[in-house]
Parts: sequence; C-alpha cells; structure tokens
Amino acid sequence: MSFAPDAARGLRHVFVRGLTLQALLGVHAHEEAQPQRVVIGIDLAVSDDAAPSREGADTLSRVVDYGTVAAIARRIAMAGHVRLAETLAERIALALLDDARVQRVRVCVEKPDVLPDVTSVGVAVERTRF
Repeated sequence: MSFAPDAARGLRHVFVRGLTLQALLGVHAHEEAQPQRVVIGIDLAVSDDAAPSREGADTLSRVVDYGTVAAIARRIAMAGHVRLAETLAERIALALLDDARVQRVRVCVEKPDVLPDVTSVGVAVERTRF
C-alpha cells in the first residue's frame, strides 16, 4: 500500500510537511540540555467514506484534520527529552493510529543542524493498522 490516494481502496492521502520546532532530542548530553531544531513530516493513508465515486459531506468531522495531526505531533515532540529520533517517530505514529480512520502512517523526523556538511539527518518509520 502506498500513501497515494486510492479511490478503489477507499483511501485518501493526508499529509503534514515541514513541521519545525525546537525539541530535546538526542543521545548526547548537550541534546538533553539544549533544544534543537527538529523537522517532522507525516503521511497518512486515511479511509475515505466517499470513495470511489461520490463527494462526501463538506464537514470537518468526516475527515482527519491536518491541524489536529500537527498538534498531536507537536505535543509529543515537546513533551520532554527523547533519546532517539526513532522513538519520537514511533510515538507520533502510534498516537495517530488512535484515529480508526487512519490505516497507515509514515513519520519522518529530521535533525537539520547536526552535521555541518549535510542538509539533514533523520529517520522515517511506518506503522499500520493491518
């Protein structure tokens, strides 16, 4: 399964890109004491109640709200020090699967300021309801 919308399977693609915040993330002592820039990207495969051939109701309650998705990720990332980017990504992914409409989630956590000669380092994890 991909994160592309798939009407035949009743799925839409919801995403949040470039959620940038200051978080306590890392295994080194200075990373426990000093927040650093973290960039989070999220892709969701979400049940689409109107697929494959009709338009659904124009109401927020029928969809997974990307504002809520961002708020969940922000809350988890800001909750306190996490040693591993993998752990942070997994926590976010599992929290997003609490919404029964979310079938699959990919979370990328990047640390853009860690190595001076690279744009970014990080990890991507996927979790699924299946």
